[in-house]
Amino acid sequence: MNKDFKIYTKTGDKGETSLIGGTRVPKYHDRIEAYGTVDELTSYIGLIRDQEVDSKTSDSLIEIQDRLMTCASILATDCDNTNSNLPKISSSDIEHLEKEIDLMEEKLPSLNSFILPGGHQTVSFCHIARNICRRAERLSIKVYEQYKHNEIVNQYLNRLSDYLFVLSRKLSFDLNAKEIPWKARV
Repeated sequence: MNKDFKIYTKTGDKGETSLIGGTRVPKYHDRIEAYGTVDELTSYIGLIRDQEVDSKTSDSLIEIQDRLMTCASILATDCDNTNSNLPKISSSDIEHLEKEIDLMEEKLPSLNSFILPGGHQTVSFCHIARNICRRAERLSIKVYEQYKHNEIVNQYLNRLSDYLFVLSRKLSFDLNAKEIPWKARV
């Protein structure tokens, strides 16, 4: 990082921040909530990656973190007021998640009911990340309805939550953790 770059700017001390493009908005703005939640998700993905996971999973999680940084950039952009050349999410990013899901599912027992999150700390981290991802998706959809950012962000987050669920099952299998089916009391 450039030594002249300061992490603090003092421009947010009064409760506002800037979108990419320069528009000032309150820190509770829908865009800030959305990309802040994606940032939270990126951190949880890092926590999963810091567990004892195989190198293929770790590499996949690094790729996902990179794509989430792109999602956050898109959500942080004032689409009507920027000439910024930002990275993009593409259909191939979604296809990558789908291929990873399919590969993991090939080795897993079939699922006939919902399962209770847990069984191992690493598995629980996946479930927490999945829930944060669902929240990020809801917030991204809300931003999309107001500002029409690139809709593929919503699709990516939707598929990522599926990936995180299947990853939790894969890690349960790898770690010999017990999956407990949920049995509704009716």
